[in-house]
Amino acid sequence: MSSRVASKSPAHPVPHTATAALLIPALLLCISGAAALVYQVLWIKQLSLVVGVEVYAITTGISAFFAGLALGGWLFGRWADRLQQPVLLYAGLEVLVAVLGVGATFAMSVAAGPFAWLQNHVGLLAWLLPFLLVGAPAVLMGGTLPVLVRSLAASPGKAGGQLYAANTLGAIAGTLLAAFLLIAALGVRGSALAAAMLNLLAAAGALGWQRLRPMPVETPVKHHIEKAPDRTALWLYSIAGGVALGYEVVWSQSIVQFMSTRTYAFAVVLATYLAGLFLGSALLARRVERIRDPWGVFGLLIAGAGLIALLEIAVLGRWLVIAQSQAEIWLLTQGASELAGMSARFAVAALVIVFVPTLLLGAAFPLALRLSVGHERIGRDVGAVVAFNTLGGIVGVMLCGFVLIPLLGLVRTLGLLAIIAAGIGWFAVRKGHGVKKGRRQAVVALGLLSVALAVLTPVNKLASLLPGARNGTLAFYEEGRGGTVAVVSQGTGRNAFQRLYIQGVSNTGDAMPSLRYMRIQALLPLLIHNGEPRSALVIGFGTGITAGALLRYPGLEHRVVAELLPAVVKAAPLFKGNFNAASDPGVDVRLRDGRQELLRSPQTYDLITLEPPPPSAAGVVNLYSRDFYQLAASRLEKQGLVAQWLPLPTQNIDDSRSLVRSFLDVFPYATLWTSEFHETLLVGSLTPIELDAGKITQRLQQDSVRGALQDVGIGSAAALLSTWVTDRAGLERFAADAPAVTDDQPRIEYAPWVRTKEITRVLPALLDLYVAPPLVNTDAGFDERMQAHRQRLMQFYRASLHAYDGDRDAWGRDIREVMRGDGGNPYFRWFVGD
Repeated sequence: MSSRVASKSPAHPVPHTATAALLIPALLLCISGAAALVYQVLWIKQLSLVVGVEVYAITTGISAFFAGLALGGWLFGRWADRLQQPVLLYAGLEVLVAVLGVGATFAMSVAAGPFAWLQNHVGLLAWLLPFLLVGAPAVLMGGTLPVLVRSLAASPGKAGGQLYAANTLGAIAGTLLAAFLLIAALGVRGSALAAAMLNLLAAAGALGWQRLRPMPVETPVKHHIEKAPDRTALWLYSIAGGVALGYEVVWSQSIVQFMSTRTYAFAVVLATYLAGLFLGSALLARRVERIRDPWGVFGLLIAGAGLIALLEIAVLGRWLVIAQSQAEIWLLTQGASELAGMSARFAVAALVIVFVPTLLLGAAFPLALRLSVGHERIGRDVGAVVAFNTLGGIVGVMLCGFVLIPLLGLVRTLGLLAIIAAGIGWFAVRKGHGVKKGRRQAVVALGLLSVALAVLTPVNKLASLLPGARNGTLAFYEEGRGGTVAVVSQGTGRNAFQRLYIQGVSNTGDAMPSLRYMRIQALLPLLIHNGEPRSALVIGFGTGITAGALLRYPGLEHRVVAELLPAVVKAAPLFKGNFNAASDPGVDVRLRDGRQELLRSPQTYDLITLEPPPPSAAGVVNLYSRDFYQLAASRLEKQGLVAQWLPLPTQNIDDSRSLVRSFLDVFPYATLWTSEFHETLLVGSLTPIELDAGKITQRLQQDSVRGALQDVGIGSAAALLSTWVTDRAGLERFAADAPAVTDDQPRIEYAPWVRTKEITRVLPALLDLYVAPPLVNTDAGFDERMQAHRQRLMQFYRASLHAYDGDRDAWGRDIREVMRGDGGNPYFRWFVGD
């Protein structure tokens, strides 16, 4: 087979080696790949605002991106074959990507409302909006690789493999840039503009490169003696694309328990995934034309990737956590930041679980090009490889996320993917005419090992590795669409409790501290409401304790809960103190993203209370931004309240200031309450909040309300009001000039890593803001009782801060004083035991 496309020689040839000839186009595709991944990160984030964070919505939206890439590779690859100067087409594509990329980003920032309106009026046709916004620029992106490969007079396997590697290297840089630098510094729209600058730089570089090669590339002549490219490799690599993206779906759920819910963790995993593809493609592209048995090597690579992906899960154990800790400690001893140390933990997990299989899959790309791309229609054939592989990936994502994982679970799905990979390898070695017998036997052996490992690996392998499962009992575990949900029983005696794990990460539980703040989360705003509250919305079901507390307030007529994961609701009966909220007909549980619930329903509420995951977790910032509060405010009845859970240890004090600023920017009347040592509660309204002690006392005397609060140490209206911290003036002093969290500036999601013992900084700063609550309808006796309760609560907080600092003597002294004053308080007693 000829290794070069016929072309005219330049009038003034520039001497260069074949490798040097690839340097400029490789650099161009590296820049282009960086821009593309910046856009992708931005659009995935924006899609969660437009269509919701449900797994079906996000996956369907992202599929538009991949479908665009596939269509672009197919169309522009064919077009490039008819052009004498395909580099000019490449430059034009980059300019158009810059224009449409920025346009799509700006359009999606205002598309949530129109999308919700379209869903209510035209149903599924509404999906055309995000498909067009994401798909149009993606079509142009998909054309860049085949067009630039077509412009080169080199073997398609080698040139295509090396350019693919360069494009993937750029993608790694774009992933890390977006997560660690751009969004935090420039915001979403600013990051899109930065990506557009990269596109324009690539376009300018292409035009400059074209001037160095003034003679156009001649349309390739037909090589009648050549064997036509084999389409079997195209179809096999398409299926391999489905397997590869299927791995990514499985890994996204199985690796997170060794990671974090922070965006940085997911960025490191994606970068590792791409790094494997890059290195594999780059290493094999150098020698792909010298391989005498491309079918055999292709089959071994795909089958080997499947087996290793399964094997790495099968051998996971405590050793990985130890290796992560050692990597983190080593970096910290070298003077690295806490974020760098945690990123090292993420990288170790990603290298162990993700890297090697993607290395083998990346190495298969240049072989797929060699087998599928002829010299007569390079652009068309390279575009077809990209298109088919991408379309296979879409099918793999959909099939794994929506069918296989809910049906088979993570381990069995990974086993099935390994068997499919072995099947691809078997077809490949059967197809090749010169495949060595040893390679055929090796592929068969890999297949048999994959089957054996798929059968022998315990289905509950990942469940047994949950952090809480080592010191407790697994009471519930379900792997389904959107994530894994587990409940682990921990503690002993009176202090026994259940803890909820979502995606392998502890979220909450029904221990006394959690029970206390969740009951307060629901009942305090209802008790201080200036009207007669009839309706309430809870965003986030969790353990069901907040939703269940609404059942104890007799005056409510409508109780709505928005929850993403069905398995969370299914696990609710295991938690004590939620009054069977999941099955009570008085609670309307809607399986929907909370923001989408507000967007798609015009229903208004007297109370909207939120109990989401911590604000620094990936995607949760959507429920802490100024834009969200404006949406929530528009769904309030007159005198309605929004109650926002504000945890203290999960972000640094500067980020807490930004969270408070976002709240203050929307609600002119805002108050802060301490619901538990680790938690506070922001309560805001568009109208003045009057604290009527008489009305609060009367409401709290209702048997169901009093019983629910007495269980968590709130035995009277005076005890409830003792949790008051400050009003808007105090919150303004705390927030000061901190920038607000917005949809365009989701700074909390990209904030520095939380410092150790951060609560010992932020809690005293908040408590120092204390001013007496502006009570009406009160008397001296009530005020005296309230101050007595507050004094004991503050002494308990001081004792807890001593415990954080390791001062056991001071803890013991203060807690004894607390117990002498209120020894029967269930909340205080929980910390000292019987």
